[in-house]
Amino acid sequence: MKIGELAQVAQCTVETVRYYEKEGLLPAPARTPGNFRVYGPAHVERLRFIRNCRALDMSHGEIHALLRLADQPAEGCGAISEVFDQHIAHVDERLRELTQLKQQLGALRERCQSEQAVNACGILQGLAAMETEPKPERHTHLG
Repeated sequence: MKIGELAQVAQCTVETVRYYEKEGLLPAPARTPGNFRVYGPAHVERLRFIRNCRALDMSHGEIHALLRLADQPAEGCGAISEVFDQHIAHVDERLRELTQLKQQLGALRERCQSEQAVNACGILQGLAAMETEPKPERHTHLG
């Protein structure tokens, strides 16, 4: 099948297919004498796997690791569990970050309880007065 057909079957764009090829997540396809890409069922399966991992917010590094492990079917699955445990830890950290963000937003929102002139808006005053703290180092795969 051609790249457009692969993209349609995998419910993504042609650009996504090319990007995953460039990133080394999707193996390079065979080429026709006219230099068109030709994909097979293995490409469809791998692309769906990649898209499912991305739907779980996995990084390309995590997907690379899972694909390397998947390509060794006789090995044990302990390393796969480790990748997932690390990803779960990243999600937990992100949840903590989002909870803190929600608290900050809520505190700002509480500063404006009634209709008043914009120049008296507690939210805008709070934003203007906020001390910008250095961004904490993130300990997630998102950087």
